[in-house]
Amino acid sequence: MNSVRLSSSFRDPCGFVFCCEGLYYRQINRAGQADYDALMNSGLYKSLVDSGLLLAHVEVEPDRLGDGPTKDLLYKIIKPQQLDFISYPWEWSFSQLQDAALATLQIQKLAMRHGMTLKDSSAFNLQFVAARPVFIDTLSFEIMQPGNPWVAYRQFCQHFLAPLALMSRVDSRLLQLFKNNLDGIPLDLASRLLPLRSWLSFSLLTHIHLHARTQRHFAARQVSVTTGKMSYNALMGLIDSLESGVLACRAPGGSTEWGDYYSDTNYSATALQSKSEIVAEFIEKSAVRGQAWDLGANTGLFSRLAVAAGLRTVAFDIDPAAVEKNYRQCRDNGEKLLLPLLQDLTNPSPALGWGNRERQSLSERGPADLVMALALIHHLAIANNLPFAYIGAFLADLCRCLIVEFVPRSDSQVQRMLATREDIFAGYTQAEFEKEFSPYFKILASRKVADSERILYLMQKSDQ
Repeated sequence: MNSVRLSSSFRDPCGFVFCCEGLYYRQINRAGQADYDALMNSGLYKSLVDSGLLLAHVEVEPDRLGDGPTKDLLYKIIKPQQLDFISYPWEWSFSQLQDAALATLQIQKLAMRHGMTLKDSSAFNLQFVAARPVFIDTLSFEIMQPGNPWVAYRQFCQHFLAPLALMSRVDSRLLQLFKNNLDGIPLDLASRLLPLRSWLSFSLLTHIHLHARTQRHFAARQVSVTTGKMSYNALMGLIDSLESGVLACRAPGGSTEWGDYYSDTNYSATALQSKSEIVAEFIEKSAVRGQAWDLGANTGLFSRLAVAAGLRTVAFDIDPAAVEKNYRQCRDNGEKLLLPLLQDLTNPSPALGWGNRERQSLSERGPADLVMALALIHHLAIANNLPFAYIGAFLADLCRCLIVEFVPRSDSQVQRMLATREDIFAGYTQAEFEKEFSPYFKILASRKVADSERILYLMQKSDQ
């Protein structure tokens, strides 16, 4: 059997993740044996899984996996619950990052009560399952040594508290700093970017501003790892203080064009109903099973049609307010198949990290069985000067089946876009759209939206 070790899983000497015949497994090395046994035997694993905070797993026999395990290091192989989609912190809304932070602190508290601790607190250790953050790294737990400080404290501040404070008090777009700082936003940078009034917040003063000064002070000094002993109560107090700091961060307020899209659109009630019916019909006609991506999903109105058809759906949008609203609706209603994420399709998430292989690009995480691109093409073609052929090639890289909406030049939304710029888009026609998409997709069906000039297409990738 062919097995491939994940390019993102190489830093921990206690084990690694590998893929075998489309399924993911984690090898636990002998170096991680004591900590893994403590996790399983202390009751912590059961407590975390029962609370929905940790991805469940089963132990499997290594011989079933061919050359996947590294036998000379091997202690055990586990098969975790399989994930539908891997997301990254810069793709999350404010509340997603905040919920992930609170889950990490809750996990640390439970670990301490069982005599263990988190040795790292990376935001990459969490994924969203059924609209809840779930910890996925079984090897992040180690036996707690009495008196030792929390070794993951700095990382927590950089991965969670600093970006939350910047989003809350400056601008939600500052979360994108995470792309260039894969170990979290540096505290000295966060300290400089935060407004002066943030120094009046005890949590931000302690965990960001003074923490950054301490880092600078000791940056060039040799510090013994035995210094800075903390009692259990002091350590629990630190976790409580971090929790208060996270909760004190408030989601950015205000509305945006896309966050309020459906309350300010040129769709009539008849057109919106017609569009919904056609999209639902095309989803059924596509006969796909598995995963759908809704590109330009706004607050997920049409994403939920895919969910209603049983498709695990990722709802991408460029606007933080729309993604925030969508995530809160998912979380509050307990929606299990929808994952809202932030994504700029004109500059999608790239491959990052060591050798550009630790974090996958958007296209590397596909293809999806179905992509929906509704009310999107005119924004790419006119607002961003992207030729139809480029758009077709991009979408063909992401999916096997496509539901796409063509918005003609006569539409009021297109006219509004053209009102503020020179019209250099002579090729923006339905005929040209169909022609330029034809090398990548074949048209299975097309329908005009009632009370509108917009047209919906069901397409299949040409090589399918």
